[in-house]
Amino acid sequence: MSVQIGFDDGQKGLDWIGLTEALVAGHQLPKAEIADTFLYRGKDTLLNRSAWIDGLGLAVKCATVFPDNPQAGVPMINGAVSLFDDAHGKLEAIIDFHLITKWKTAGDSLLGALRLARPESRKILIIGSGTVARSLHDAYSAGFADAEFTVWSRTRANAEQFAKERKSVVADDLEAAVREADIITSATMSTKPVLRGEWLQAGQHVDLIGAYRPDMREADDAALQKARIFVDSFDTTIGHIGEVQIPLESGAISRTDLIADYYLADGFKRRSSDDITLFKNGGGAHLDLMVSRYVLDRYQG
Repeated sequence: MSVQIGFDDGQKGLDWIGLTEALVAGHQLPKAEIADTFLYRGKDTLLNRSAWIDGLGLAVKCATVFPDNPQAGVPMINGAVSLFDDAHGKLEAIIDFHLITKWKTAGDSLLGALRLARPESRKILIIGSGTVARSLHDAYSAGFADAEFTVWSRTRANAEQFAKERKSVVADDLEAAVREADIITSATMSTKPVLRGEWLQAGQHVDLIGAYRPDMREADDAALQKARIFVDSFDTTIGHIGEVQIPLESGAISRTDLIADYYLADGFKRRSSDDITLFKNGGGAHLDLMVSRYVLDRYQG
């Protein structure tokens, strides 16, 4: 019999480091079969993401993203995740979409940073001040215990509210904040780059989350050209997300510039303390499946 797992109940037994360990274990299983369907109406999006990992099960996540919803007092993102068992394909759980998205998105970025950022990184800049930015603060706090956080947002009032809630410093000048950071994590809905390569410094780690459509990107060509580029999955980023696809199509970068994804664990690492590493968090359905299984296992004790 399937269970329904709500946000609060499902979150009780979770921890960020435990989640990254579950993601590592999931990538040691046979490679996921995935299928994504995107439907658009202007800037509104319907995403159906499905994944099947032999030994772990199946998951289908359905999500709607309506950017103007907050103006009407309605959440921007809505949806649900259905988790099916591996042996018989039976429905095991219907899990709150926001729970899976929160932990998948920030956990994905945390795992990338734990592998690519310098271990001594302390100054973390968050670009954006929404729900995802808050999750990133929580996740990075678990992975970098002595971190000091700065937040920048186009709307200063939002940054100030974030800073009060998450004990952060508000940045007025984005360029200056980027230059001073050890880790830059960006979670915006931008279709035009907000992060410029000319600002990046040796040894930094860049974590890009916000872009999920073909027309979206957060970093300019110079940033990608200056960095060693990693993605969570080649299959869900190349050909799908503007962050890498736009510069690939223009010739600003080549396919060989994308060094590794999580399935190439041996190559997914920093070479030296001077490297600028850049991670694109694509958030594919296989990660939703891994996180859903982790949530159900913790929920059932």
